[in-house]
Formats: sequence, structure tokens, C-alpha cells
Amino acid sequence: MAYGFSKTVNLSYEQAVERVTGELKKEGFGILTSIDVKDTLKKKLNVDFNKYVILGACNPPFAYKALQAEEQIGLLLPCNVVVFEKEGKTTVAAFDPISMTKVLDNEGIKPIAEDVKGRLLRVIDAV
Repeated sequence: MAYGFSKTVNLSYEQAVERVTGELKKEGFGILTSIDVKDTLKKKLNVDFNKYVILGACNPPFAYKALQAEEQIGLLLPCNVVVFEKEGKTTVAAFDPISMTKVLDNEGIKPIAEDVKGRLLRVIDAV
């Protein structure tokens, strides 16, 4: 995946969501949004989908630095982390902030993105 990184884990979906949330907190991230995709698709479209959550994670000091460097970076925030279950396996994945530096012509964002990427990789590794 060119825009993120992922890992299949030996945890239930529910355990993985709990573990990811805890690991994000250790790295200074709060969860701004939690979208239950399965529930939303059932309510809005009456279709079945596998267990899938999109966690909108934010580390306020890094968000502030990024906004100072690039005012419209908010279009690419927060950092999304997903947990989903497919065919009995649970996967955790995170958006790679380095990928956004490829669409931005702003060198000030790169060191921030590298630091955030390191934190997100530690989260995924710890799950």
C-alpha cells in the first residue's frame, strides 16, 4: 500500500480497536472521530459489510505545527487509522503522512510528517 502501512494481528476486532486506541494515546494522539463503517452502511444503505472502524486520530502539537507550515493541511487531517475484520482476520492500518508530502510543495511539512509516521509505525508495531 503506497499511502499507508498495515498489519494483520492475532486479536479479535474488538481487542484490536481497544489496543490501537491505547497505543495511540501513548503516542500523544486523541481520537476525534470514530466511524463504525459497518453500522453506517447498514443504516444508510441497508447493506452488510464486515466490521470496520475509521479512527480519526490527532496529535495536537503536531497538528498545530503542520497548520503553521501549511494552512490548508486541514484538508488532510486528522490521521486516519483503520481496524477491520475480513475472512476471520483482523487488520490494523494507518495513513502514511509521508504520502501527503508528495502532493504538497512545502518542505516544512516533511519533518513533521516523518515524526508522525514514526509514531504511527510504533502504534501499529505495538498492536
